[in-house]
Amino acid sequence: MLLPRIRLAVVFALLAAALFSANGATAASGAKHGLAGLWRAHHLLNGPEIRGTLAIQRTAQGWRAQIAGKSAPVSVGDTSLSFKLPGDDGSFAGRWEANREQIFGHWTQPPTVDSGQRYVSPLTLTRDANGIWRGEVDPLDDHMTFYLVVKPGQAGADADTSPAFLVNPERNLGFVWDVDRLERDGDSLKLLASQAGRRKGAVMAEGIYREQSDVLSFFFEDRGGTYDFARVPANEVTDFYPRGRPAAPYVYTKPLRNDDGWPVASLDDVGLSRTRIAALMTSVIDAPIVSAHSPQLHGILIARHGKLVLEEYFHGENRDKPHETRSAAKSLTATLFGAAMQAGLPVSTSTHVYSAMNGGTFPAGLDPLKRSLTVASLLTMSSGLDCDDSDPSSTGYEDKMTQDPERPDVYQNTLALNMIRPPGTKWAYCTVGANMVGGVLTRATHQTLQVLFHDLLAKPLQINRYYMPLQPTGEPYMGGGVRLLPRDFMKLGQLIMDGGTWNGRRILSSDFSARASSPLVKTGGRIPLYGYLLWIVDFPYNAGTVRTFAALGNGGQIVMAIPKLDMVVALYAGSYNDDSDSWEMKIISQYVLPSAMR
Repeated sequence: MLLPRIRLAVVFALLAAALFSANGATAASGAKHGLAGLWRAHHLLNGPEIRGTLAIQRTAQGWRAQIAGKSAPVSVGDTSLSFKLPGDDGSFAGRWEANREQIFGHWTQPPTVDSGQRYVSPLTLTRDANGIWRGEVDPLDDHMTFYLVVKPGQAGADADTSPAFLVNPERNLGFVWDVDRLERDGDSLKLLASQAGRRKGAVMAEGIYREQSDVLSFFFEDRGGTYDFARVPANEVTDFYPRGRPAAPYVYTKPLRNDDGWPVASLDDVGLSRTRIAALMTSVIDAPIVSAHSPQLHGILIARHGKLVLEEYFHGENRDKPHETRSAAKSLTATLFGAAMQAGLPVSTSTHVYSAMNGGTFPAGLDPLKRSLTVASLLTMSSGLDCDDSDPSSTGYEDKMTQDPERPDVYQNTLALNMIRPPGTKWAYCTVGANMVGGVLTRATHQTLQVLFHDLLAKPLQINRYYMPLQPTGEPYMGGGVRLLPRDFMKLGQLIMDGGTWNGRRILSSDFSARASSPLVKTGGRIPLYGYLLWIVDFPYNAGTVRTFAALGNGGQIVMAIPKLDMVVALYAGSYNDDSDSWEMKIISQYVLPSAMR
């Protein structure tokens, strides 16, 4: 949900020379410093223990809900029903459908340790022969995984110090914590940050070495407690590496056809070079992991001429696992707003923000500049509000607006910001401004954002699984972070490139699709053009340039459409907050674009 860092130069081959082989280090585990090698710790954290079959029935005492051994009374109305489990273990809000033979709604799970947020996900219950409505609750799993790479070190007078680094697929905490060495004093251990880094050699975690069981135990505060690291044997397949270990030569396979609406074809069918794609895959698979900065690509998918032709995953990710989208999901917010316009709901890009958020009338004494603010300026990041996520001192900086326990209402925090310039005059990246688009939408339509998302986007786009993060007030956060299946999220690019239709069904108007993907404002940054919460990126191509539009998110999340080539590319990764390299754009410019044969 932070400002995406678009990184512009890295060469996989240069990394190869610096490869640290965990195989060799592990083989040396019996040497002088026996901790050298690759270690892994994994926790399935709190949050998803309430899962499985939810049953709702009418009893002599009233309506009851039961799941995972817990029960709660259900509030039932003519069109809706809801309940909340005791102990804040989850809640449900839904509506009757199909003459009360079905209930559709959304399950809200407790906050995850991973992100600290609650999520809502869709849930359908169907009436059985016993008059009980049943459905499967499938919450977002709350995993946390750490890999610790310890290299042979030097012994000191009182302690041994070894170069080390952490890799954390879920949040990239190895980079955030900046660990660069392990200190051992007998059985006592410390993970230390780099002396030259932002944490100035701070102790990031303390632990012990249990020699008898060969386990390293570290306590990570606010990340689920104590993690026990087990040594990864030299010949064991592990998701630390892109394709386990050892990796066989890459062999292309056409994607599987699912019931998600994507037609599938082979690279040859759509005129993409197998040689170029094989070179790309080999570069990814062979890329070494030498530090917490090493690229962490999780998936790459390509569609051409409306058909999915490449679907590859790495580091244990797969097509059935929802992926974090970070700020790339801002583009979903704009798309949802366009879908509401197409559906005839009472909103447009000229809707006045402060009027919509105040029940249809402007607050008394409102600043004239605030009176002039429309949704169009929110969609183009030119609101004029005192909000700039590239400047931590900005009043509207995202973390200040969303993580203040004294002010939990993000909408009100945003509306309270000062206007520092007329709307539409200057671009400034403002996440809470994008989130405000959702506020206007729900206030103007008197429907929840999760229901709007399901009815206007998820259902017509054949998206059956999604997890929307919630604001502290319980409303979906539309500034980023929606978790979707990789194949589903890339439908966004295909939808807009096809003028607002998906498999023949119109979801957006052709005019909205064209404006959303056009250069409407100049950013003054490395990517100079911006549409409706979409970046406009030009690449060198065939002695000229080719224009693309893209949803971009922190850590390497990209859904990019290339209209000239009738192609959509999706990348998913875990290099969150790390702007040291630019391997994402290199994949597109040096492999994907050249693969498109004339």
